[in-house]
Amino acid sequence: MSAAYERVKRCAAFVRAKTEFVPRTALVLGSGLGGFGDRVQVQAVVEYRDIPGFPVSTVPGHQGRFLFGTVGGEPVAVMQGRVHFYEGYPMEEVVLPLRVLHELGCTRLVLTNAAGGIGADLEPGCLMLLTDHIASFVPSALLGPNLEELGTRFPDMSHVYSQRFRALAQEAAGELGIPLKEGVYLQTTGPNYETPAEIHLYRAVGASAVGMSTACEAMAARHMGMEICGISCITNLAAGLGNGPLSHEEVQETADRVGGQFQDLVERLLQKLAALD
Repeated sequence: MSAAYERVKRCAAFVRAKTEFVPRTALVLGSGLGGFGDRVQVQAVVEYRDIPGFPVSTVPGHQGRFLFGTVGGEPVAVMQGRVHFYEGYPMEEVVLPLRVLHELGCTRLVLTNAAGGIGADLEPGCLMLLTDHIASFVPSALLGPNLEELGTRFPDMSHVYSQRFRALAQEAAGELGIPLKEGVYLQTTGPNYETPAEIHLYRAVGASAVGMSTACEAMAARHMGMEICGISCITNLAAGLGNGPLSHEEVQETADRVGGQFQDLVERLLQKLAALD
């Protein structure tokens, strides 16, 4: 057994000692969705800081804990806060939480984030379903010795985001009367926002939105064979496309403003996942 996988096992064993609850879907809450925890019928809470050797969130708005429970009948493990590459963590640390959740039983993953809009049809406050991503501007989450216990050395990434999950998300959005755009998400390292020239480049290569997370997590999850859905909250227009400087306060303000709608969509999606085999 590799040292990296032994670490995953140790972290999972610590969590399992706290709760015997077995989740099926992992949910990562991005900016503005921290309040979704109130919709979970919580069975157990495990703080990241209590898990030996586990990375801890340092970004405002990211609480840094796992919630285990059910939403709409679906057994879930909710990450209230993620860790980011820009916080100084290597990619192995950034994706460790998802590997631990997979070890605990999660075979499905719903990723959410706040992102800057690049596509002409994306305005602040709208929601975008991820059809694909571009991770070429950040280090691969799979660098280094392969964790054979988790997946193959050269995993296929042709279909990272599940077509059936995307169909369910659009169905949920239609039932709620929520417009749900679709597009390609591009991850950068951060923590700085992009320059207008960089946004011009990203648009040229096919990106619809840009952010500082998610793609690396999706990559690690697909390596493990997880089925994935990704949804972005477009909190601002990317650099050079709007007026004035970009700020985290603007991101948080927009995320909070549409947070209720975003939470409704995620809750309805989880209800639909609960009905799947």
